[in-house]
Amino acid sequence: MANKRVVIDPITRIEGHLRIEVEVDENNVVQKAYSSSTLWRGIELILKNRDPRDAGLMAQRICGVCTYSHYKAGVESVENALGVVPPYNAQLVRSILNESLYMHDHVVHFYHLHGLDWVDVVSALSADPKKASELAFKYSDSPIATGTDELTAVQKKVAGFVEKGQLGPFANAYWGNKSYKLSPEQNLIALSHYLKALEVQRTAAQMFAIFGAKQPHGQTLVVGGVTSVRDILSPARLAEWKSKYEIVKDFIDRAYYADVVMAAEAYSTEPSVLGGLGVKNFMAADGMMLNRTENLFESGFIKDGDLSKVYDIDEMKIKEDVTHAWYEGDEPLQPYDGETLQKYTGFIDGDTVNGAAKVIDPNDKYSWVKAPRYDGQAVEVGPLSCLLVNYARGNEKVKKEVGDFLAKTGLPVGALFTTLGRTAARMLQTKLISDNAITTFNSLIENLKTDDSTYTKFEIDPTKEYMGRFIGEVPRGVLSHWVRIKNGLIDNYQAVVPTTWNAGPMDKNGQIGPYEASLVGLKLEDPKKPLEVIRVIHSFDPCMACSVHVMDIKGQELSQYKVNPLGSGAAC
Repeated sequence: MANKRVVIDPITRIEGHLRIEVEVDENNVVQKAYSSSTLWRGIELILKNRDPRDAGLMAQRICGVCTYSHYKAGVESVENALGVVPPYNAQLVRSILNESLYMHDHVVHFYHLHGLDWVDVVSALSADPKKASELAFKYSDSPIATGTDELTAVQKKVAGFVEKGQLGPFANAYWGNKSYKLSPEQNLIALSHYLKALEVQRTAAQMFAIFGAKQPHGQTLVVGGVTSVRDILSPARLAEWKSKYEIVKDFIDRAYYADVVMAAEAYSTEPSVLGGLGVKNFMAADGMMLNRTENLFESGFIKDGDLSKVYDIDEMKIKEDVTHAWYEGDEPLQPYDGETLQKYTGFIDGDTVNGAAKVIDPNDKYSWVKAPRYDGQAVEVGPLSCLLVNYARGNEKVKKEVGDFLAKTGLPVGALFTTLGRTAARMLQTKLISDNAITTFNSLIENLKTDDSTYTKFEIDPTKEYMGRFIGEVPRGVLSHWVRIKNGLIDNYQAVVPTTWNAGPMDKNGQIGPYEASLVGLKLEDPKKPLEVIRVIHSFDPCMACSVHVMDIKGQELSQYKVNPLGSGAAC
């Protein structure tokens, strides 16, 4: 019997446009999977021939969520090329902004982007608020937003949406799917935290804006340092950051952590979340400066899931393959020599479980995402990789946090190598950052007593050629920006982003990437309602940029736009 094709386009609750196709056998088990980003904006080409001092501001437009990640990478790649070292105060402020970003980003991801893959909202309507309130103490000594009155109010609010047929953010989901495992009371607890997180994320965004000017798209980083000088030197502004930090940290400790423990208990025997890890190579980068000598996270590479050995990263082994990506090119290229020459080939006619539609041609190009490889190998990046690398390196802070979580849930270390483990790792990374961000903050306070410098002067010699890169840990994993400067302008610019590592298509050797590999072997209860696929993919926290064309539900193209990223003389 021929395999059936399931098309999910778009994968919702992410940044940008992602298409996933899987082939399932007669038992609805995934045999093949394809990941396709149907977007292209050419930011790398837009950066060519620009002033390198503008790289950060322009690169952060790659994304509307992790804007600071690209902003910082753009600035620091140029600093690396020019040999510029920002003052210690500037380095600490950048780290504080990064920590603030993580605390905002991961909370939003779990509750508003990924949470509904675990939480059955409709089930919560049949919960007993009193029992739910009592149950909350099983997962936290001091639960937040789980009083009987609060849970009753949440239940009534959502019930009102249902009665009016206006579920809003809870619409168009697969409620009732048998792979949902939380009880009605557990679902009600998580639903209350979903709504509470809407308030907390606003506070987290404000926390970032204190030193970043605004969120998203911060404005205070420049090549050589930072510009939020008056905020850094203001005791009131420093105290304001700390007060907002404490509010967000409190939610992470009393809600986020507790809800993942609750989910780990409920889903500990659910097959659809106990797989989801087909690529067992992991990479992490340095991240979170705490003081002059210590980062919270260290870099490294783990091969074939072997935690007994961590290799140092050789950046020249990073290359991008475009065999099945919509770009021209025959051989994998190291990013310093990378090219971004579009070659769109489109989709083909095919049959799916929902009828005839346009589908991916796996023998041709099928995604705007390139296929990064490290030493020829596919690699997963992200919070799970970060924790595994640091756990294997013997990082005491990470080992303790992971050990405490495993002890609390009764899960073995092997449980980390799953979709459930990937989701738990993001929470644990958030907990580690929220616990240690105060160290970075205190390092800044202490240094300001004797040093108020925030900027290092520099010059760009137009007769010289420069090359440099940024490699660092950001919310979705390892991010790197690579720049060549010639005649005082950017000659080439390449960004290898976390989602590129994870979402990349098949390479020249037929090797598939982490998204695709994570889905092979997954069993679907109902191919027309593929919650299991969405749950696995969301565990990576996909982040694609904005889409450039639209299709209807049958895959028919409505319109197509072609834009010259190099411009035609007009300002943009």
